[in-house]
Amino acid sequence: MKLGLLAPLVLAFASLPAAPAAAQADGQPLGPGATRLDIVATGEVTRVPDEARIGAGVVTAAPTATAALAENARRMSAVRAAVQRAGIADRDIQTSAINLFPDYRQDNSGTAAPQIVGYRASNEVTVRFRDLASAGKILDVLVAQGANQITGPNLSIANSDAATDEARTKALAVARTRADLYARALGKRVTRILSISEGGGGAPYPPRPLAMSRMVAQDATAIDPGEQSVTASLAVSFEIQ
Repeated sequence: MKLGLLAPLVLAFASLPAAPAAAQADGQPLGPGATRLDIVATGEVTRVPDEARIGAGVVTAAPTATAALAENARRMSAVRAAVQRAGIADRDIQTSAINLFPDYRQDNSGTAAPQIVGYRASNEVTVRFRDLASAGKILDVLVAQGANQITGPNLSIANSDAATDEARTKALAVARTRADLYARALGKRVTRILSISEGGGGAPYPPRPLAMSRMVAQDATAIDPGEQSVTASLAVSFEIQ
């Protein structure tokens, strides 16, 4: 290329408007002399759980698979009927597990293979209790009707949307307070919010074991709901000047 052709090319680039030095990668430009400040904040509120999911089932054993299943079905029918008589709606009763497996007798000498000596059947339903005050009494009835396998409870908040919105509001307030703190430390002030994004949050529902050993007749099973935390996490970008 001849040197004479370079001059118009250089002039053409020189005439292009310069990109703003403070332009951000996400397309949100900053004002003159402004700084971008990114804050991650979490808001938390607590609520008393008002719903519980508990597994109730029957485990039976018999010499044959057919007999184990038949006995299990008979006793499970009584358990289901007891749940329905207690006022639990069909939509709140769900089969969660059905199992059939052999019982073995081990040969202590180690010279013979284990022998099947019977079969064990199990059937479990998950019951959703919307009235925690009555859950313990219903569990006692289920055990009296033949349920010998209880798991849970998994406690939860039936309508957590309002609590989550409150946690979001708290998270935004925390982010703004923190941004004001940083801005004052730099001799600046917050001028606007550039972006907001929501991260993980919610309410953890860890299962808690419910002891169902030999019960005393005059004592009733009780479920203590305690409290659960509902959280919301926000990433907020501020402009400070």
